[in-house]
Amino acid sequence: MSTLQISLAIIGGLVLAGVVAYNAWITRKSAPRTAVERVQDGGGHPAAGVDDDSTNAVYGNDARGSGTRRIDPILGDGLDSPSGGPSMADDERLPPPQVPVTLSHVVNPPEKKASLDALIDVITPLSLEGEVSGDALLAALPGTRRVGSKPFAVEGQSEATGEWETPRPGQRYRALQAGVQLANRSGALNDIEFSEFVVKVQAFSDAVGASPDFPDMRTEVARARELDAFASGHDAQLGFTLRARRAAWSPGYVAQHAARLGFVTGALPGRMVLPGSQQGQAPLLSLAFDPQAAMADDPEKTALRDIALSLEVTHVPRSEQPFVRMRQAAASLAEAMDGVITDDAGQLLSTDTMDRIGADLESLYDALDSRDLAAGSAQARRLFS
Repeated sequence: MSTLQISLAIIGGLVLAGVVAYNAWITRKSAPRTAVERVQDGGGHPAAGVDDDSTNAVYGNDARGSGTRRIDPILGDGLDSPSGGPSMADDERLPPPQVPVTLSHVVNPPEKKASLDALIDVITPLSLEGEVSGDALLAALPGTRRVGSKPFAVEGQSEATGEWETPRPGQRYRALQAGVQLANRSGALNDIEFSEFVVKVQAFSDAVGASPDFPDMRTEVARARELDAFASGHDAQLGFTLRARRAAWSPGYVAQHAARLGFVTGALPGRMVLPGSQQGQAPLLSLAFDPQAAMADDPEKTALRDIALSLEVTHVPRSEQPFVRMRQAAASLAEAMDGVITDDAGQLLSTDTMDRIGADLESLYDALDSRDLAAGSAQARRLFS
């Protein structure tokens, strides 16, 4: 081969190697970010604000910094702290760290079901000639707890405490009342639903020997329409969309950053929630992404280009400052994951726009308070459901 041929072959080889390297780099840059990635600065060291020890614990790096590995969580109460680290000369692999998984913050215990309230319910007193047992009441209850699209309930006044409660076995009751909700997000109680309510209550009363005293249908239906009109004008559900600027995110990457802000796994795939400060309180915020990605065989290979952050305004107490926390969470996630905050249509949300939303929410809270339907109260959560 001549010198020219050898030179051309070398140049061709170099060009081919460059193309391969460039394609590999592009593939790497376009791959979704995963939860096991370590945030590094330009010198290959952990970036500012990232604790090296905690990073090792999360990502499973051994003491020699030999890379990352997946950690299978196990149920347990905690970790036993070792008295000393392994020797640098020890060639044996460290055992996988045990990561405790608990459900204490995933699901709050349900709060006691709210009693019927004349503010949002039609209530019919049921007169009794004597006491009746809870077992008899439970046996006589209708098979369904709904009248059309509205919740239906029967309560008894406990002989022991004098409180209204859902009938329980082994208890005795001296008075009864039945109720149906006036309105919810399905609309106002109508004539047909009221008539169905009367039929159900009458059949139950006949079974337990009670005498119902029904209110006037026209009055209650008119009250339902008025309450529904108020609710329709004051129902609010806010949502931000976080979109990736460049590289997509994996579900694990999103969950990792959300967990740092206090989010925990929700009941449905692809959903995380920020728990309230009080037991039984509705979640402050919800974070959602594609459930198909969360249920994939290998979620770390699936790509998410956007996630949704939402707030049920009427379900969260004003004192929790949910919108302020929503803004903070969105800004923190966008900064940490290299994303932008937009509305559902993809328009960027400016600080001025968010300030105006916050001012509107304060007016909404005042209107709800004026009707004794404070955001986060049991009545508001029932009405706006």
